[in-house]
Amino acid sequence: MQLTYDQHTYNLSQPIDLAIPLEASGNNPVAWYLEAPVIEPVRFGDWVGKVSEGSSTNFNNIQFNPHGHGTHTECLGHITRDFYSVHKALNRFFFSAYLISVTPTRVGDDAIILWEQLAEQLESNPSEAVVIRTLPNVISKKSQQYSHTNPPYLEAKAAGEMARLGVQHLLIDLPSVDREEDGGALAAHKAFWNVQDIHQLNADARHQATITELIYVPDEVKDGRYLLNLQVAAFVNDAAPSRPVLYGLIEEK
Repeated sequence: MQLTYDQHTYNLSQPIDLAIPLEASGNNPVAWYLEAPVIEPVRFGDWVGKVSEGSSTNFNNIQFNPHGHGTHTECLGHITRDFYSVHKALNRFFFSAYLISVTPTRVGDDAIILWEQLAEQLESNPSEAVVIRTLPNVISKKSQQYSHTNPPYLEAKAAGEMARLGVQHLLIDLPSVDREEDGGALAAHKAFWNVQDIHQLNADARHQATITELIYVPDEVKDGRYLLNLQVAAFVNDAAPSRPVLYGLIEEK
């Protein structure tokens, strides 16, 4: 099974899932000073929504935060006074994508992804989406407790340059494109969405652009061009759980 998009043909029979599944355990990644997500059966008096406890069905409530508990996609409503929903930001779901691996640069106590580390590849490989895999690509990313660890982040200039190149969707394997503690500056978010004033949104702000955080790209997936299927749960919120899936190119003979 294959699909031709933007003059390239992709193999739909071998999807590459970048999402970290949500689970109610210590294995779930957590950021932003939250506890682990909770998945538990509904209780009405003596009745418990769990087959093993006598119910005819399993009937769970789920308590989680999309920003802090796993792979999620957000729109500019994440940082604006007025409400904007990621559900309305996306009206199509397939995009050309370019995957790049990068080792963040040490700057004092921080580890920062600089534009100079991305520029050559991204300028010569235009795409609608950019997927960033940070190195080292440790498997513990899938269960990392990020709070109070000052994880790596993206230079604001890099975010702004990607916007200049027309990148509509930025995906990264970190809890945020910005520094964990930045005094509320959110410089990379603002640069990518071209938000100049969070209280009075400028007319040229990028409403259709999204940022997806806390993905995981397996080691065996090579850098290069892919087709992205950005699956986002239908939540009317600034962010929602998501399942980005890549499809590789069919080699031309």
